[in-house]
Amino acid sequence: MRAADVLAAGTTPLTAPAFTPGSHRFTDREYLNVVYRTDPDAFRRALPEPLVAGEPLVRFEVMHMGDVDGFGPYTESGQALACSFDGEEGEYLHGMWLDNAPATFAGREQSAYPKAFGTPRLGIEDGALVGTLHKGSLPVAVATMAYQHTELDPAEAAAQVGVPTFMVKLVPGRSGPVDARLVRTRITDLTVKRAFTGPARLQLFDHVLAPLADLPVREIVSASHVLTDLTLAPITTVHDYLEES
Repeated sequence: MRAADVLAAGTTPLTAPAFTPGSHRFTDREYLNVVYRTDPDAFRRALPEPLVAGEPLVRFEVMHMGDVDGFGPYTESGQALACSFDGEEGEYLHGMWLDNAPATFAGREQSAYPKAFGTPRLGIEDGALVGTLHKGSLPVAVATMAYQHTELDPAEAAAQVGVPTFMVKLVPGRSGPVDARLVRTRITDLTVKRAFTGPARLQLFDHVLAPLADLPVREIVSASHVLTDLTLAPITTVHDYLEES
């Protein structure tokens, strides 16, 4: 195999890459979002420099992907922390758990999404939208929201899910990281098909490999149920940790 063939593969295994390279279009991406206020000290500990903490607001999300180029349908859950960088308001992606191997590998390798394996689910039970996350057999999070309770302005829904997002890109080397950057991305080509708001509840359970409960729920601020089509933009570097070390 020539060097050009190695580079063209994009990822390993070279003869059967773990994911399809390139950008991916998300069709019928369905969100359950619960925004809550957490402990300020725990919030600051979780937010890496040079991101700036504002109000200690966390968005817990469960997303069911109706169809994604190269991946197919899957479900994902995680936490996003309100923050700013260089005067721009956005969210820091704290952790993400999902049930699709190619999407996990692509998110980590092509970008910097902090993805790990878990079992999230999103569905309707007895008039409630229910989002759950399990790690193995153990529950990590349970969110409930009154189903289609009140219509939400699509522009407001787009503003909520379409904010800039920041992530830490780490590539380990033999004696330390060979790449350590803060990166930024944003959703593009966003279409909100349906959007609702309503009362919600959220429970978090301690798990060492999915420590969502380290950011405890102090107060539910808002909730939304949003159906979208969208594309994820490539990442751009906004801070290089190695240059600062």
